[in-house]
Amino acid sequence: MIRATCLAAALMGATACASAQPNLILTEAGVDAFRGADTMPALVARAHDAAVTRVEASLEAGLVVPVPVDPGGGYSHERHKENYKIIHDAGLLFQLTGDRRYLEHAEAYLLAYADMYGDLPLHPERRNQAPGRLFWQSLNEAVWLVYSIQGYDAIRDDLSEESRDRIETALLRPMAEFLSTDSPQTFQRIHNHGTWAAAAVGMTGYALDDDHLVERALLGLELDGNAGFLAQLDQLFSPDGYYTEGPYYQRYALMPFVLFGQAVQNNEPERGIFEYRDGILLNAIMATIQQSYAGLFFPINDAIREKGLDTVEVVYGVAAAYGLTGDAGLLSIAEQQGTTVLTGGGFAVATDLAAGMATPFEFDTRLLRDGPDGDQGGLAILRMGEGELAQTLVAKHTGQGMGHGHFDKLSLILYDGGQEILTDYGAARFLNVPSKDGGRYLPENTSWARQTIAHNTVVLNATSHHDGDWRRGQESWPSIALFEQQDGVNVVSASIDDAYPGATLARTTFQVRTSGTAGPLVVDVFDVEAPEASQIDLPTYFNGQITDFDVNLARNAGQQSALGPENGYQHLWVEAEGVSETGAARFTWLTENRFYTYHALVSEPVEARIVRTGANDPDFNLRSQQGILLRVPSAEQARFISVIEPHGLYDPAQEVTVASESGIDTVRTVEGDTATLIQIVFSTGQQLNVGLSHDLHSGAHTISADGHLYEWTGAYNIFRE
Repeated sequence: MIRATCLAAALMGATACASAQPNLILTEAGVDAFRGADTMPALVARAHDAAVTRVEASLEAGLVVPVPVDPGGGYSHERHKENYKIIHDAGLLFQLTGDRRYLEHAEAYLLAYADMYGDLPLHPERRNQAPGRLFWQSLNEAVWLVYSIQGYDAIRDDLSEESRDRIETALLRPMAEFLSTDSPQTFQRIHNHGTWAAAAVGMTGYALDDDHLVERALLGLELDGNAGFLAQLDQLFSPDGYYTEGPYYQRYALMPFVLFGQAVQNNEPERGIFEYRDGILLNAIMATIQQSYAGLFFPINDAIREKGLDTVEVVYGVAAAYGLTGDAGLLSIAEQQGTTVLTGGGFAVATDLAAGMATPFEFDTRLLRDGPDGDQGGLAILRMGEGELAQTLVAKHTGQGMGHGHFDKLSLILYDGGQEILTDYGAARFLNVPSKDGGRYLPENTSWARQTIAHNTVVLNATSHHDGDWRRGQESWPSIALFEQQDGVNVVSASIDDAYPGATLARTTFQVRTSGTAGPLVVDVFDVEAPEASQIDLPTYFNGQITDFDVNLARNAGQQSALGPENGYQHLWVEAEGVSETGAARFTWLTENRFYTYHALVSEPVEARIVRTGANDPDFNLRSQQGILLRVPSAEQARFISVIEPHGLYDPAQEVTVASESGIDTVRTVEGDTATLIQIVFSTGQQLNVGLSHDLHSGAHTISADGHLYEWTGAYNIFRE
């Protein structure tokens, strides 16, 4: 169908319009939306201008197609990544403008790759991962095809029969075969690598009108549904949209899910792909956004901490989700992203944002269950306060997360005031930095970042959960016994009984609004039962500068030693150490302009240490991270009660300091027959009491303390005095 008018083409000086009808992500309806607009809304104009800048620079430079020799971050690796973006953008710009220079440039690049691809051996820098030909791992090859096939789809109808035949027979079909029949170990895998491969093959099938490639992508090589895109939707996401490897890999896997999902919808709407599993694709997009704070994803498992909502995968996800829901809160995410995609969905996002239709996205308290059936633990997100910078507590009570999972059952992250307060290390990796082992995961990712001691959770006998074996961990997950949200109180409780043989770990965490503090209090109770006397460590890693403490610490200023010989302990310097015979300890640190005091009350005499990463790190691969380690040297049972208190204000520019000292005078407990009363006494005389039943017993409880009778029914109660 020849389109009659092309405003964008006229603006570019073109005299003809394209006759192609793309059928993947950009469709005829999307092209018409662009061409029918008097002006492009700012957000989509920015994306359009960026594409024009990329392709015009490439037109001036000419074709650059180096022989693949480098790992991630190296010249040839990055050049081939840039080339797939050029092919993608040039194809779409041809559709939007009708300028044949763009068609011819995309065509020239595709023909150059067709001339190269058939003679390429496996990549010389391949390691243990499944190798590609253009790239050191086949994952990147799949990404290349996902992008490039969209560019090809946009120009296919306007190519000569000779060019079409050459590109399809020498490049696109061989690459689709390489990613599927020639790489069954990846294509059949229920994993984000398999998702990218399925999307690449399936989108190629739609672009080439090849039903067999589409069915292979949807159902796996055997066409039996045990692998392929639908099986990945079934097995990788929980009913709440949580992706088993965690938010970093959910973000990465989101793009092939969203792109191939849209391609299926645009070509075969009768499949109802966005209704599949009660709308699992939409749930996944929304869950991805929820797993963020101040624009960055929660850095659990093998996460690069700098990744956030402005990544291209989420840009595509927001456009798709807005088209499905019309949720105006998504427009505020798009505004934060600062760009959108050159599709009909992106145009709608930009148009409605420009019309002032955006509302704040509702970041909320929720439990994202893990596992295909939602019965393998979950990620608890507790939020309290106003806006997207409300205090947020992340309780990681999920399953292992496959090979990218860390050994950190029942760990915590805390955010407040726009800052990460209790931190998670994330991955030990310098992504795409060739000098750092080619941008791969570093040895310290295994020896430190994945080990339990690197996280805010209990370690027994200096050994990681599941003995550091992710396959054992994959068969296990915490049991979540309690998750509730009430006025002024959020709570989650979970336990696991096989992180260590015969031991039970149980953690109950409250977020409580109270007067007189700069934010909600976090009250955390960690119970440990071991089959025999054990060393019990609880590390707490914080972001800030220590300003005060009440433990008599001996500073190891002249010479330091590592905390231990293995399982991550070898990477921690011991900077100071002391003992609290009462089990009580207090530490205050300053994060940006707010103070935080960590009050600890342990059931046994406790050793306290200040630790810092960097020991046994010859290549300086670890960043500096300071923590407080509480140790019970030998016990069969222990209870760690922790209270995190935000307080005060620090303004160095105005030389103003307010309430730098803790407002809590005492943390103590009173034991009853069926429950414990945790008493938090403020220096003002105000008192907050948290009643917690033993084993979360739901019956009636009575405790007498200080001449008062505390009575409640259920797992817990909050008494404010």
